[in-house]
Amino acid sequence: MNNVHRSNRVTGVLAAALLLPGLALASTLETVKERGALRCGVNAAQPGFSALDDEDTYQGLDTDICRAVAAAALGEGARVDFVPLDSVERFAALQSGEVDVLSRTTTWTSTRDTTLGLHFVGVSYFDGQAFMVASDLGVQSAKELDGAAVCTQSGTTSELNLSDYFRLNGMSFDPVVFDAPEQSIVGFEEGRCDVLSTDASQLYAQRVQLADPDMAVVLPEIISKEPLGPAVRQGDDQWFNIVKWSLYALLNAEELGVTQANVDDMLDDDSPDVMRLLGRDGDYGEGMGLAADWAYQIVKQVGNYAEVFERSVGAGSPFNIGRGLNALWRDGGLHYAPPIR
Repeated sequence: MNNVHRSNRVTGVLAAALLLPGLALASTLETVKERGALRCGVNAAQPGFSALDDEDTYQGLDTDICRAVAAAALGEGARVDFVPLDSVERFAALQSGEVDVLSRTTTWTSTRDTTLGLHFVGVSYFDGQAFMVASDLGVQSAKELDGAAVCTQSGTTSELNLSDYFRLNGMSFDPVVFDAPEQSIVGFEEGRCDVLSTDASQLYAQRVQLADPDMAVVLPEIISKEPLGPAVRQGDDQWFNIVKWSLYALLNAEELGVTQANVDDMLDDDSPDVMRLLGRDGDYGEGMGLAADWAYQIVKQVGNYAEVFERSVGAGSPFNIGRGLNALWRDGGLHYAPPIR
């Protein structure tokens, strides 16, 4: 059940938001168990985060977050129905109950966190907006982009960030707005704009999709904070905790050196932190309605955060993105998970 055909999209964000309190009466965990699968809203085509592979299966960092939740909630990480959503419809799909979790390179902002009836559970990828330009322009810095035509995507934080950046630097630009990232990259490749601007992670993914990746270069400036992470509906604290601690389990497993390859051997480890993580000391799933081995199932079936990162966007992928801010706190990054105890 790795893929699902796009279902009829529920329209009307405001209407969905008004119905939200009623939706919260039903336990999301119960609904997911009765259905037998987690419904996860993802990007239709962003390699490294969520895209179909040659076997028509969604792969990437965002999709593995969903598999981690399914492993915790259902005991099987493969029991996920992926629902492709564009940037405009993604919030309505979550609000309406069409999906149980949104894991779609979505920036955590105050407005989204406080006015859309959503809860962001944490940060799965620390990102920032950047610029990609045609190599033959000879541009070395974003400060040289005065008057440029800039391709970007509607319904995203990128539009606002562009306006702020150009205004603060006394420059002007001509926005060329598209509805989907695949349209933006086509517009850039066809020369409809001089610059493509979105999150740096997406730019690296789009660059490798060009017929000639060497025709473009990503400039060094990062002009915004873009903490990306999964979101759930407000009103169901149990489900909020399940998705949140599924993410934390990935991070704690990396910190403790527990991997997909050694997790069975680590069942005999006498470290208190490892024993608690793997459900051998105490039952830390009980408070979420999960089995005691919920975190073991995540690591066994999905891996730890480092493994997810490396195969999706890191050294084991075509993007070869360094950990940077996405390293653990002890390694100079920003990722820090509360302990399981």
